[in-house]
Amino acid sequence: MEEELKCPVCGSLFREPIILPCSHNVCLPCARTIAVQTPDSEQHLPQPLLHSRGSGLPAGAAAAAAAAPPSDYDATAGSACSGGGASAAGGLSGSGTGGGAGGGGDHADKLSLYSETDSGYGSYTPSLKSPNGVRVLPMVPAPPGSSAAAARGAACSSLSSSSSSITCPQCHRSASLDHRGLRGFQRNRLLEAIVQRYQQGRGAAAGASATAAVAICQLCDRTPPEPAATLCEQCDVLYCAACQLKCHPSRGPFAKHRLVQPPPPPPPASAEAASVPPSAAQSASSGGGGSKSPGGAGAGAAGGSAARKFPTCPEHEMENYSMYCVSCRTPVCYQCLDEGRHGKHEVKPLGAMWKQHKAQLSQALNGVSDKAKEAKEFLVQLKNILQQIQENGLDYEACLVAQCDALVDALTRQKAKLLTKVTKEREHKLKMVWDQINHCTLKLRQSTGLMEYCLEVIKENDPSGFLQISDALIKRVQVSQEQWVKGALEPKVSAEFELTLDSEPLLQAIHQLDFIQMKLPPGPLLQLEKCCTRNNSVTLAWRMPPFTHSPVEGYILELDDGDGGQFREVYVGKETLCTIDGLHFNSTYNARVKAFNSSGVGTYSKTVVLQTSDVAWFTFDPNSGHRDIILSNDNQTATCSSYDDRVVLGTAAFSKGVHYWELHVDRYDNHPDPAFGVARVNVAKDMMLGKDDKAWAMYVDNNRSWFMHCNSHTNRTEGGVCKGATVGVLLDLNKHTLTFFINGQQQGPTAFSHVDGVFMPALSLNRNVQVTLHTGLEVPTNLGRPKLLGN
Repeated sequence: MEEELKCPVCGSLFREPIILPCSHNVCLPCARTIAVQTPDSEQHLPQPLLHSRGSGLPAGAAAAAAAAPPSDYDATAGSACSGGGASAAGGLSGSGTGGGAGGGGDHADKLSLYSETDSGYGSYTPSLKSPNGVRVLPMVPAPPGSSAAAARGAACSSLSSSSSSITCPQCHRSASLDHRGLRGFQRNRLLEAIVQRYQQGRGAAAGASATAAVAICQLCDRTPPEPAATLCEQCDVLYCAACQLKCHPSRGPFAKHRLVQPPPPPPPASAEAASVPPSAAQSASSGGGGSKSPGGAGAGAAGGSAARKFPTCPEHEMENYSMYCVSCRTPVCYQCLDEGRHGKHEVKPLGAMWKQHKAQLSQALNGVSDKAKEAKEFLVQLKNILQQIQENGLDYEACLVAQCDALVDALTRQKAKLLTKVTKEREHKLKMVWDQINHCTLKLRQSTGLMEYCLEVIKENDPSGFLQISDALIKRVQVSQEQWVKGALEPKVSAEFELTLDSEPLLQAIHQLDFIQMKLPPGPLLQLEKCCTRNNSVTLAWRMPPFTHSPVEGYILELDDGDGGQFREVYVGKETLCTIDGLHFNSTYNARVKAFNSSGVGTYSKTVVLQTSDVAWFTFDPNSGHRDIILSNDNQTATCSSYDDRVVLGTAAFSKGVHYWELHVDRYDNHPDPAFGVARVNVAKDMMLGKDDKAWAMYVDNNRSWFMHCNSHTNRTEGGVCKGATVGVLLDLNKHTLTFFINGQQQGPTAFSHVDGVFMPALSLNRNVQVTLHTGLEVPTNLGRPKLLGN
């Protein structure tokens, strides 16, 4: 809470805090230091605008108010931060600007026109800077020989006579002062009382023997700030020795400022403060006594045994606050109401508004408390995440070391294998060379001995002896020569090793070795708001959970058979929206989806249950009908442009359940024979329905009807159709039967049995007939008995 009790200018606990119109607080001494005078160029404004920048009073009243001697509280130039909108206007009006009931908005507009935010004016005079970055106005130097109070009064009079403004140190909005100066801003007595109680509690906690903290420098950048050595009475700022030399030299305009010793610290909480009666303590803690004045909480909270002083109206010092102006958002007294300043405003009792605002604050605190509880739980969650990060980091480090060690071991084993191959190759080459050396040495020795023997024979002079062995020697020499064939004197192996190790891909792979997020994807989240059914089709939508880092390459959608059977895959792809058609009517399907990537297939999503329509809604299908068929009325009415019979199918297909639809005869000329029934999707479209084996139909004229399948006519029944007649078709795939009705009466017996498979509603007609389809009908329970068969 201590941060809430510190002034944003000096950084210390609030001293005599005042409330700016933007609802921020600032110390009264700090408000004096951050006031800014408007430059002379802005003083030459039209007279009405200058008046509007004051209190909104008439010119004479404003002049008279400005001529009044300023007090120590209001003479110094303070300012009101212009907050936004209606609340800023109300705050200015509630500050006692003196305007009438209708002048608050105009005054707020004028302030906005000349505020620092809108006009572009900043701090107009050379200034110093506080630790919080707020401009500090150098005070007007005192005339020679004058006292500090006179100098302060001169500075105040100078600021009051000119237009001054103040910039809020928190929201940085500016506003001009009125003729009352800082007295136009209310003292925050409640905050002052809380600060004093906080100081007493801190002193008590430190112990009765703990000495009070010494005054500290208000401009120090050090942490903690240095103790204050001097106090400038004109600047009302505490300086340490270093900051005095830097920010307040004893020359120039500051040469005439009076520097004094800092005030002694307040005494610690004594037994006298502890002896306050319980009733007074209870009154201080509750914010008011029997007078129901919530502002009285801060009047005398620090004063030991001093009695609490109830807050009084700044305009009428003898009057206590008793009412609250809702329009101006400020407490007022009865005299303020009598004078008419708040006559047209909404005024309520002070105690009632105090209780109402306390209730509102308590309600708001409940919300903040809930958020604080959530924040604490979130912090616990974050701390758990920190611990998990530490543990997972160690696990991943160990896993990484193990993986790298495995790579090194694998490389070492491969290195041993490669070295073995090199050793074998070297031994093979050496063996080949040694074998060749031994073989060549033997041949060379034999050839050399033969050569030496032949030379000795040639030396002999005995012709007969020579001729006896010359033939044999010649053959031996020739054979010896032939032994040195081509390639015999060439090495069989090379000294080079024909082994090349391609390590570049491995080095590249090592350089590219990095972490990849290839975990199995989590289960997708089904978007129930987008999942729906229509007739016998279902549409499903899903998405991946937030903060999913695993890549997803596709999804697998599975659906059961509508009877709680096994799931089967109905879609595999990258889309997150899928529609499945051709399902059974009046059936309950279970669907689920899972994601997959190169690492494998993730977990399933939650199972969603989808119910198809109880009855079928469909129309004639313009894509499946013969080209001579003419459809209208949103494809619900059909006729034909040809005198020959043409076939058109419905848009629905049935394989399960009981279904009923009707066809109303809108036009019936020249006794045609329309046919009604069901058919396969590949039925012939250019002949009467039922003439092939792909259709089951009843064709009817104006007198009788027949059932027809595979061009076989059966069960002639009396009774036909005319304009306005209604033909009903009942397809019961649970009993595998097909029955027809005319005008609510069953036409003949059950037309067909053992009907099994997938069927579509079908109709054949020519240009003399026009019918309209009616679907979405419940199966009727009051159908009449079948008519008698004809001959």
